[in-house]
Amino acid sequence: MAKVVLVTGVSRHLGGLFARRLSLDPSIERILGVDVVPPRHSIGRADFVRADIRNPMIGRIMAQSGVDTVVHLNVIATPRDTGGRGTQKEINVIGTMQLLAACQKSESVQRLVVKSSAAVYGSSPRDPAMFSEDMNPKSMPRTGFGKDSVEVEGYVRGFSRRRPDVEITMLRFANIIGPNIRTAITDYFALPVVPVPAGFDARFQFVHEEDSIAAVMLATTGPSVGIVNVAGDGFLTVNQCAALVRRPILPVPMSAAGLIGTMVKRSGLADFSADQVSFLAFGRGLDTHRMREVLGFEPRWTTRETFLDFARGLRPVVPGVDAVGGVVTEAAGGTAAALGRVFERIQS
Repeated sequence: MAKVVLVTGVSRHLGGLFARRLSLDPSIERILGVDVVPPRHSIGRADFVRADIRNPMIGRIMAQSGVDTVVHLNVIATPRDTGGRGTQKEINVIGTMQLLAACQKSESVQRLVVKSSAAVYGSSPRDPAMFSEDMNPKSMPRTGFGKDSVEVEGYVRGFSRRRPDVEITMLRFANIIGPNIRTAITDYFALPVVPVPAGFDARFQFVHEEDSIAAVMLATTGPSVGIVNVAGDGFLTVNQCAALVRRPILPVPMSAAGLIGTMVKRSGLADFSADQVSFLAFGRGLDTHRMREVLGFEPRWTTRETFLDFARGLRPVVPGVDAVGGVVTEAAGGTAAALGRVFERIQS
């Protein structure tokens, strides 16, 4: 059972939420919150330790404190939050390598929990309807956060071979959203006009930020379960999401989607990569049987409820767009004629 827990990334939104939630568990004797900058939010009764997981000093912190459980939440999804793609990759990949090296040398570490991502499955037209944990991607992520997540998981698997005595749980989350968290997907659906690959209507699954923390808590204090997909029930399509946030859509040919993504990214409105454009075209589905049957986790929020909780915080940017929300939702199957009727009503 976890007694002394080290949590990485506590100065970020999810890390702070988790530290506060963990603080409520009386069975946890001590919590060490590690990050390179002091948190601006409460981290409960966690002791903040200013340290960089890319530095071998993290090993000394573990040894001095007798850490038995490491919760690695500092795998960063958006380069905007770190000052650029280069720093993001260093933190995600080099930081994870150093953290695992420290865990390998530690005599006290008994459990490792890693926040991973469904981005490891990639997105392609050859994908299965639902990815289970034992499936490999049809097209490997080639850039950005998805590629980082694949490398991080590879290092964790290597660590598990070297330290078979350490219990390991990796949670592959669908896109985490909510009213307070900012990610590439929330930035995308907050755009005044949502560009979508023409002729496609990808399916999405979401995880509410509160459910993500509850799942990490269970992975920390419950049984070790290996790799588990985590997603809310149900699906939403791109067009349905756009209707719920009351945004008009702009169909863009796939040949130009990369250019549009680059322009949006440079504008500072949202982060885009080639893999994110593929995700917007082809989507992704996660099989969550292991989440329920092995991890024993039941999300409180469905995919639709999660997105609605996020959408409530956004204002419409087009006058009268609420009137066309139902039509846009019906157009989720997406024919050109249906899209034309939607835009005619928006302009009237």
